[in-house]
This record gives sequence, structure tokens and C-alpha cells, in this order.
Amino acid sequence: MKAENRKTQLRRSIYTRVSSDSGLEQEFNSLDNQREASEAYIKSQAHEGWKLVRDHYDDGGFSGGSMERPALRKLLDDVARGRIDVIVVYKVDRLTRSLADFAKLVELFDAHDVSFVSVTQAFNTTTSMGRLTLNMLLSFAQFEREVTGERIRDKIAASKKKGMWMGGVVPLGYRVENRALHIVEEHAAIVRDLFRRYLEAGSVVALKVALDRENVRLPARCDGAGKPSGGGLFSRGHLHKILTNPIYAGQLTHKGRIYDGQHQAIVDQDTWERVQRLLASHAKNRNATHRSTDALLIGKLFDDRGHRMSPSEARKGSRRWRYYVSQAILQGRKAEAGSIPRIAADVIEDKVVEVIRSAIDADGHGRPIPHSPSDIGGGIERVTIGTAGLTVELNDRLSPDHRTLRISWTPTPSRRRREFIQGEGARQTSIRPMRTEARSRFIAAFCDARAWIDQLVADPSVTIASIASSQMRTERSIRQTLSLGFLDPELVEAAITGKLPRGFGLKRALELPPAWSAQWIKLGLEPSARC
Repeated sequence: MKAENRKTQLRRSIYTRVSSDSGLEQEFNSLDNQREASEAYIKSQAHEGWKLVRDHYDDGGFSGGSMERPALRKLLDDVARGRIDVIVVYKVDRLTRSLADFAKLVELFDAHDVSFVSVTQAFNTTTSMGRLTLNMLLSFAQFEREVTGERIRDKIAASKKKGMWMGGVVPLGYRVENRALHIVEEHAAIVRDLFRRYLEAGSVVALKVALDRENVRLPARCDGAGKPSGGGLFSRGHLHKILTNPIYAGQLTHKGRIYDGQHQAIVDQDTWERVQRLLASHAKNRNATHRSTDALLIGKLFDDRGHRMSPSEARKGSRRWRYYVSQAILQGRKAEAGSIPRIAADVIEDKVVEVIRSAIDADGHGRPIPHSPSDIGGGIERVTIGTAGLTVELNDRLSPDHRTLRISWTPTPSRRRREFIQGEGARQTSIRPMRTEARSRFIAAFCDARAWIDQLVADPSVTIASIASSQMRTERSIRQTLSLGFLDPELVEAAITGKLPRGFGLKRALELPPAWSAQWIKLGLEPSARC
């Protein structure tokens, strides 16, 4: 009697899936067909007490090779909550095409006393023969999926060899029509200008600085799905990607090989090759710099939290600054860095050399004091730096007993505290310096303004219109920039030396009135606040 009651309470749910979303908008689609066949099968088993759960579990446009399907996740959640006894599918591969995923599903079903039935494939998962049959079917389903994938990859490779566009992110300067790339002339002009200006600037960094100064932005576009993009400034990575993309030279790449494309090139071959040679020379120089480092403590300097401090450098023109930076900082884990996460290379190297020479001299064993930094570097095992002091561990090259030297030392700040101009009532602790980018843009625009003023004064034939034409800018933009040449010299000096507070920049400078005293008041800085 209990068995009969149990049988009348069995709850059946139907799961349907289709890989493509094509045709789902039709009144009767593949999902409807699967559900109709499954419902008919459940009705045929009414004498067994089968009861259909009315919740729908339909995944349209999802591959059977992944478990990340919304309806499947909902189905498995209901299984875990004990709301389902039997799962009905049209075919087994509707549930999954992966043998590994199927093993996980069977384990979950067994744990909750749930079985499932395939309408078109007669088997029962409660028997060993049914499990064997099911595993064989899934093995063939997975084999079919892998063969299909190989066939698609081979087709893509063969198509690219013929120069056919096979999809992906559409590069700037092109649009897709009839599965082929076509030039958008308005955007193509931007690409050609980037290649030309890169050859003039000589580096991607210099090109980005020039583009940012002129506020050149990516054109607004929409992809095939209607998602908008663009409108922002060019990043260094995006510029490098454009300059190295062979599509602009009329070529396609596939697995490291380059083929002639069927689309029209935006950049001529000579310009393309010149840009690639310049990029390659920069990469070669960077590699040579990395190979021939003069860092004395490379691989031996650590912060007081055990992170290795790697050599780094910064350049400006012919000037060069060397540093050691904690790997925690370089890897974006600033909170994990030691108490001194960054230090000037010459400061720490000179201090380590001084400590070692003093220690050997104080030993009194008559050993010669090493003078060459390379000799000293070869005798260092490890150096640890922190606010508590400096620890230098020596190897047997300098100390037979592997001596450890400890001193109390904290490096002095490499930067002087900058004095800022502030308004009345402002707290000194709240002052923050103007941004480096804002200062650079102001200096560049001010230099342009002074140069154009000199041209206008020296040569009567030079006009604002001719300057605008030569600079490829509007006359309004030239007039605005020229106003910078009439700023209070003390204000210009303060901006160049970085003494103005944060918030001052090129935009605010262009809006200042002609009177010098009024300029300070407009900025909220009284003349008495000048330094």
C-alpha cells in the first residue's frame, strides 16, 4: 500500500535544450517540440502514477558542453531541495554532451534518489545495463562534439588561408557586410593619421601624449549586437594594438602565420613596414636594457615582509633614475608590501657597500677591503630593508662564518616637501599638488601659445587662420590657447613648478580673465597668498 502511495506521488519534470537561438522566435520551435513529446510520454505513463511538474526548464541557445545554463541550474537546485523524482528529456545529449559532467549529474541524482528517462532512447538509470547504455551514448555524443569542433577549426584555418574574414572584434576603420570587411573612410583616416604621427613622434608614449594634449578620442561605434563603444581617449595598449595589426596592411593572421586578405588595406605597405621596423627597434632596445642591468643588489634585496625588491628605472630625456621596488607593489598588492616598498638604488647600494667595508675594516684580521662593487656584490647573500633597520647577510666569499650585519638606518626622503600656494582659511594638511598630467598639458599648451605669439609678431603674413591650418585645429582652439601667453608670469611660474593646488589645469587656465589680479581671485588665491 505504501509503495502505491509512493508511486502516485512521483513528480516528473521536463528539461529541454537547444544549442542555437536561431528560430526560437517562431510560434512552434525545437523547445516546444521536445516538451510536447515529453508530455505525451508522461501521459502514457499515467497508470504508473506519474505527475508532471508544471515548472518549465528550458535552455534556448546554450551548448550542452557546459553546465552553466540557467534552466539547468534551476533544475539542479530543485533536485537538491527534493522537489523532483524523475527528469524527462527528449534525448540524453539535451541534458549534457560531456561524459565528465554526466558523471557529476548521476552522482547528484543518486544522492537525492532521482532518476531520469529519455523519451527517444529506452533505458533506465536504476539498472546497470541502463547505465552502461547511457555511458556509451554519452561517449559518442562527446566524440561527435569534439569532431565538430575540429571540423570548425579546420574550416576557419582554411578560410583564413584564403584571406577571408572569419569574425571577431571588427577593427577600427572597417565594418562587416556580407561576412567581409569594408572600409569606413571616416575612421580609416584616423588610422592612417595614427601611423603617420607615430613615425613622427618616434614612440607610442610620445604619440599618446600628443593625442591626449589635443583631446583626440576614439570614435563612437556599435558592434553587431548593438553594444556601443568608443568615446574615450586612446590608451597605450590600444595604440600599440592598432600599429601592430596586419589587417590594416591587407593581411590576416592565424596561429602565428600571416596570409594576404581579401579586404582592402588602409595603410600602404611602405608605411606599414617602416612602423614595424621602428616598433621592433624599440623592443630590441628594451630587451637589451633588461639584459644589461647594473643593479648591484638584483635578486638579493628584500623588504621586511619577505618580498623581493626588483630593479626599476625611470627616464626623462637623457636623465635616468634607478629604484628597487617591492614585488608586492609591482603585482598590485600594495597593502602586503613592507615598511619601505620603494627606495632609490644608489642610496641603498651605497649604504650596503659602506656597511660591508666598515665591518671588514673593523675586524682587524688583515683581510683586504674590497673596493670593486662587483666584488662586494658577489659576497652578499641577502639584504633586508625596513624602518627598523638594515640587515646584510654575507656569504663565504667575504665572511667565512657567513656573518650577518645589522644596523639601525632609515633612508632619508628623496623628495623635499613641496610648498603650495593656498587661499585664506585653507588648511595646509588638506593641500594636494596639482596633477602631473595637468601640469604637463598646461606647459605644452603654454609653449605653443608663446611660439605662436612670436610668429604673429615677427611675420605679418602669419595669421591665426594659417596657424590653425598648419596645426589642423580650429581657429577658436588657437585663440583660446593664445590667451595662455597673457597670464600673470608669477602664475605661470607657479604652475610650471607645481606649486598650485590640485584642481588647476589647462581648462581653468583658458577661462581666466585678462587682468592679472583677477586671475588670482578667479582661482580663489588672494595676491597675498603668492609665494
